[in-house]
Amino acid sequence: MSRITFVAALAVSTLVPVLVWGATTPAAAAPAPITIALITSETGAAAPQDVGTAGAFEARLDEQNAQGGVDGHKLVPLVLDDQTSPTVISTDVQEAISRGAIGIVSESPVFFLAAKYAQQAGVPVTGDDSDGPEWGEQPYTNMFASVYGSLDPSYPVNTMYGKLLKEFGGTKLATYAIGISPDSVRANSDIEQSFADVGGTTPVNDTSVPFGSVNFTSAALVAKQEGVNALWPNLDSASDVALTEAYEQAGIKLKVDALPAGYSSSLINSPAWSEVQGAIFEAEVRPFQLPNAGTKQMQAALEKYDHYTSSDFPSFSESNGWLGADLMIKGIEGAGPNPTRAGVIKAIRSIKDYNGNGLLPNTVNFSTVFGHDLPICVWTLRAEKNGFVPTQSTPTCGTDIPGTKATS
Repeated sequence: MSRITFVAALAVSTLVPVLVWGATTPAAAAPAPITIALITSETGAAAPQDVGTAGAFEARLDEQNAQGGVDGHKLVPLVLDDQTSPTVISTDVQEAISRGAIGIVSESPVFFLAAKYAQQAGVPVTGDDSDGPEWGEQPYTNMFASVYGSLDPSYPVNTMYGKLLKEFGGTKLATYAIGISPDSVRANSDIEQSFADVGGTTPVNDTSVPFGSVNFTSAALVAKQEGVNALWPNLDSASDVALTEAYEQAGIKLKVDALPAGYSSSLINSPAWSEVQGAIFEAEVRPFQLPNAGTKQMQAALEKYDHYTSSDFPSFSESNGWLGADLMIKGIEGAGPNPTRAGVIKAIRSIKDYNGNGLLPNTVNFSTVFGHDLPICVWTLRAEKNGFVPTQSTPTCGTDIPGTKATS
């Protein structure tokens, strides 16, 4: 063998790896699971309203996992019960943080009492902003209301409330708020001012109702004495229905009974259904009675993963569980293959066109919405013998009334 041939052969032998029979390449580790927490009221005064929220939340995660999760990460639900308790909510938020949840979905009426723990830990929060004003206040830029973005708590009063009350013939209004809920009390103020803008009066404005109250006999008698012909409470769903029943029993003939809570398939099969015939129910999320791509996606997932029948449809709380999970997933997707809490916050704050696949009446630009308000829009449905019937195919929207300010 010549020197050249020998050197060439040596070079080749040093470059070609030795093959060993039976050797295997180690498999790459699967991406780590990602935990998302839901905090809701499975027990306590708010439980009748929030029942089913966990099922809708988990259905959205199940649907995502069936598609491979997010970048291979399986999504793991962590459901925590706040018991509608001002003390338990703090424990729940801190437990979600300590157990490594990348984010929290809130469908809790008392979340405002513990929001500081999530903010201080840099944990993203999505979900329902009806607990309090913190969603649009500094320093809570980690919070993203799934329906309206991040409302400024001192936003101007909206014309939508007065527009609906006048449209349905109301002239004298009664409105009620949960005393411990800043958002509920603020809503009473909004509605009274909005109704005054169209010439209506509000002889009854009660801001001291206990959470979950169902005893409204005295309240109905007061409303009757005041000649009330319009009702728009800002209570939980059980209280809304109980108030309507009390008015019916007192012989009050309402021209408009507008209930912001209570729209759900379970109400149709309840003993209260006959008492709420003719009442107008709000839906801030597109109702299944007006199907589109978003409602069809949600309905298919709820039927597959949450034991829904084809005639069932979600309450507002269940819709918030779904949308809160959906928005959190969008944030995780945008945070890269190894998402962090800070990355999720940054990713959601960069979303400029969120509408829940058509479930929302508005498109939310999270990059600009913090501390601002979107037009307030609701679909309305009338309770009729065989179910809820939309009063129109499009939502009713309002605009800001210059020179007004919501109070809390």
